[in-house]
Amino acid sequence: MDKFGKSQSVKRVEDVRFLTGGGRYVDDIAPAGALRAFVFRAPVAHAVITTLDVRDARQADGVHAVLTVADLEAAGMDINMFGATVKNLDGTQGASPDRPLLAKGKMRFVGEPVAFIVADTLEQARDAAELIELDYDDLPAKMDMAVGGAPVHEDVPDNRAFDWGMGDQAATDAAFKAAARTVSLEVGDNRILVSSLEPRGCFAQWHGDRVHVSLGGQGVWAHKEAISKALAIDPEDVRVSNPDVGGGFGMKGFPYPEYPLAAHAARVTGRPVRWMSDRTEAMLTDNAGRDLTSLAEFAFDETNKITAYRVHTRCNLGAYNSHFGQVIQSQLFSRVLMGVYDVQNTWLHVEGFYTNTTYVDAYRGAGRPEAIYLLERLMDRAARELGVDPIELRRRNFIKPEQFPYQTSTGETYDVGDFDKLLSRALEEADMAGFAARKNADASKGLLRGFGLCYYIESILGDPSEGAKVEFNEDGTVTIYVGTQSTGQGHETVYAAFLSDQTGIPADMITVVQGDSDRIAQGGGTGGSRSVTVQNNATLATVSEMTEKFTAFLADEMGVPASEISFDDECFRAEGSNLTPSMLEVADMARAKGRDDLLVHEARATLPARSFPNGCHISEVVIDPETGVVRVDRYTVVDDFGNLINPMLAEGQVHGGVVQGIGQALTEHVVFDGDGQLLTASFMDYALPRADDVPIISFNSEPVPSTANIMGMKGCGEAGTVGALAAVANAVQDALWERGVRQADMPFTPHKVWELLNGEVLAAE
Repeated sequence: MDKFGKSQSVKRVEDVRFLTGGGRYVDDIAPAGALRAFVFRAPVAHAVITTLDVRDARQADGVHAVLTVADLEAAGMDINMFGATVKNLDGTQGASPDRPLLAKGKMRFVGEPVAFIVADTLEQARDAAELIELDYDDLPAKMDMAVGGAPVHEDVPDNRAFDWGMGDQAATDAAFKAAARTVSLEVGDNRILVSSLEPRGCFAQWHGDRVHVSLGGQGVWAHKEAISKALAIDPEDVRVSNPDVGGGFGMKGFPYPEYPLAAHAARVTGRPVRWMSDRTEAMLTDNAGRDLTSLAEFAFDETNKITAYRVHTRCNLGAYNSHFGQVIQSQLFSRVLMGVYDVQNTWLHVEGFYTNTTYVDAYRGAGRPEAIYLLERLMDRAARELGVDPIELRRRNFIKPEQFPYQTSTGETYDVGDFDKLLSRALEEADMAGFAARKNADASKGLLRGFGLCYYIESILGDPSEGAKVEFNEDGTVTIYVGTQSTGQGHETVYAAFLSDQTGIPADMITVVQGDSDRIAQGGGTGGSRSVTVQNNATLATVSEMTEKFTAFLADEMGVPASEISFDDECFRAEGSNLTPSMLEVADMARAKGRDDLLVHEARATLPARSFPNGCHISEVVIDPETGVVRVDRYTVVDDFGNLINPMLAEGQVHGGVVQGIGQALTEHVVFDGDGQLLTASFMDYALPRADDVPIISFNSEPVPSTANIMGMKGCGEAGTVGALAAVANAVQDALWERGVRQADMPFTPHKVWELLNGEVLAAE
């Protein structure tokens, strides 16, 4: 640990400016005099456009442009956005209907962009939108995940986007036929909104033949590619930058229509153009998360060892393929399909459906929370039906430490793990021994207390390669250029501290530069819990190159062979020489000698394998049967993130992830009516968790260093959410079980829980 980030909880340096109003977000830095953009959006979920007349809007006061899809095509733009597809069971590719920047011929969800209005002021743009004549023929809205219904896309039969599978279906079916017992459970995973603190926004400005688009995102390179493709210009003529970003959670990781539309509008008008979403607009148009229903089945032998696992999932893609949409509940779900359990006979079958709703894409965890939620709900149900302790059932089926490296049935290789050790620590930290007394005390007050456990594992995702460049500046400071993008995680602190640990350069003399495609030619952005692991791996490669080149330079200065020079993270040393220069001093020496080639060092590195964070979450909830209110009373986490680079930042990430999991489990739920109108389009109707919904979260680290990277670390950004869903849901189910409630699905709102309790009572009467 002395070599690789001394595991010190360094305070976040960026918080000073954030907490004193010094943050610079995209709407703070838009060019003076920029025109304001407003998006005219579909008022209905499904309709054929018969008239779109924007002539009066174009003549309105202050209006500089009103763009329709016909205008984009006339300008030679590529109007179709990318959407990932997967391969079907029959070998064909999943459906890939057009996803236009602006609605073409049909409107397919409420909020779909129809026209892009640019005016001197936002008020003028809004007023002009009122003058647009839009006539349409309504079509039935397709709202369910089932074969058939009104076609969302005419070229997609039955609205089924893909039909995908992974595993050995024949072996799995055979194991079920031979099983001593089988257990099944169908659970829903409710649709949620991302609700980042800062909504999406951008500005676009042309400088000659080049355009600069600044946006709130999780990286710049995917946007650079998408904007150049849409505008039909060379990628080198596009600069994309990310300033400070107020939350992302996956949603800001990929392109949206507004960014190329703003760039084209700036080209048409010859003026900078800015656009910023309001909250309801964000709720209508930002990608949603989750929204799937799964049937999961276990096969057991006589000793309660799981012999097979079978899953059939139906997932909602929304109206179009989003950037990663088809991949989320198929390939990414499969990464941790069997969790931490030693089972090789598995079969995962996933069907994706188009509906007249906003598209669904990555949200904190992207497939892994969904997979673990399903698996851990089934583990608890199986324990109840088999009449065994759910803790012991897990222990019996854990992958054992001596089995690592362990290849899962879906082809992943878990490098290390000690799941039983973490489980034991979690039970101790959660005071499992005192649960019965707490439950009895609540029962005396007429309250129900439930205990919920989830043992999760997740896989870091994204590009395993990353680069880092270190530049020694004339004023004695150092700049490190990174290929990831902070959206609030504290990257400026952790990257500067890590470089300081490896070089002895004081952290307060290091500036972190991120999010600018002109200054950083290549990068993987932030997502999939990759950032610190992959970026620090690249930093190590750069420090190694820097040390080697400085050593060769010093050999001449010290008059000793390079092989006799060592570097101890603070100074260069050689026997027989009184010189012990630091990195900064060597840079000064090189500058004095005219060796500018030694003032900039850059390297790329690729992780040899993924790491697999894992851990145990334990939740206790208290339910008031009179009101149905569920309160999370205790929450304990024991995580294996390998070696922690900055424990405080890791704990903060876990806290945030757990809160997002509690939100989905208890309060958050997207609701549409039968016509596809969003009924939860404000925070009056969509219930984010508040401070009084969340208990003190006990975070504990029980590291088993990863062998998949030289630092021995594992990603932590999404782990809290991956474990929280099932921990809370299992606790609620545990509390309700004694009242006869056998099926409880998220979200556990007071109304739903009250109905579950009273429905059972009424049925009994």
